Amino acid sequence: IKQVGVVGCGQMGSGITQVCAQAGYQATVLEVSEELLNKGLAAINSTLTRSVEKERITQQDKEAILSRIKGTTNMQDLGNCDLVIEAVVENLDLKKKIFSELDKVCPETSILATNTSCLSVIEIAMATQRPDKVLGMHFFNPPPLMKLLEMVRTVATSEETLETGRSFGESLGKTVIIAPDSPGFIVNRLMVPQVLNAIRMLENGVATKEDIDNGMTLGLNHPMGPLAVADLVGLDTFYYIANAIYDELKDPQFAPPVLLKKMVAAGWLGRKTGKGFYEYK
Repeated sequence: IKQVGVVGCGQMGSGITQVCAQAGYQATVLEVSEELLNKGLAAINSTLTRSVEKERITQQDKEAILSRIKGTTNMQDLGNCDLVIEAVVENLDLKKKIFSELDKVCPETSILATNTSCLSVIEIAMATQRPDKVLGMHFFNPPPLMKLLEMVRTVATSEETLETGRSFGESLGKTVIIAPDSPGFIVNRLMVPQVLNAIRMLENGVATKEDIDNGMTLGLNHPMGPLAVADLVGLDTFYYIANAIYDELKDPQFAPPVLLKKMVAAGWLGRKTGKGFYEYK
């Protein structure tokens, strides 16, 4: 793999693009509009600038990384990519539409990956004529800092595709874990009930949000408390993930609490709106 494509230049897509370029790959990132593309590229530039200021990289490193990134609004520009990673919103129909288009644009040898955190990868794969070359590549937020890559193998993913994907992930400096194509994969299957339980505790007046989060950070040595994590991920995203897993498994521990639903309805989505369980400037 030399040429990598990324579909979507939002919070996850821009981070994935940066990680690929930092690892030496030529990265082409696609967005639906110039406005969104420029916003995503500006976010990459800003992140790299902070890295220079903190002396993690040099100014020359930053310029070299940026030189390997190309932005586009034309799907055809992904036609020379050996691997394309889709990182758009968690909407199954949208992802299937994108994969159907990528299947027509990309060479038959190209691997197509989805960054979904909860949707069925095989359903996305079946929108293509190459389900053996489709897998999940679930990066964590923010991709430049988080060391894990959750790779999802479907019943149709070939051994060759899996091993190529694993080698690629390791070349990015990530620790790769292999997850089954089941709701929530590994990490969200572990994390979502924990966060939802914290929200239920707050909802039922068991403890304050500060005491819940301090209990996890200082008592269990987690870097962030579950309510702070929900704010970081985005309460709307978290609500969607929990619903998607619950719809598949019908396990009550994945049913979103009423408080979460009402906060999403109120537009209190966490860090990205300035208000969630906590307030942010």
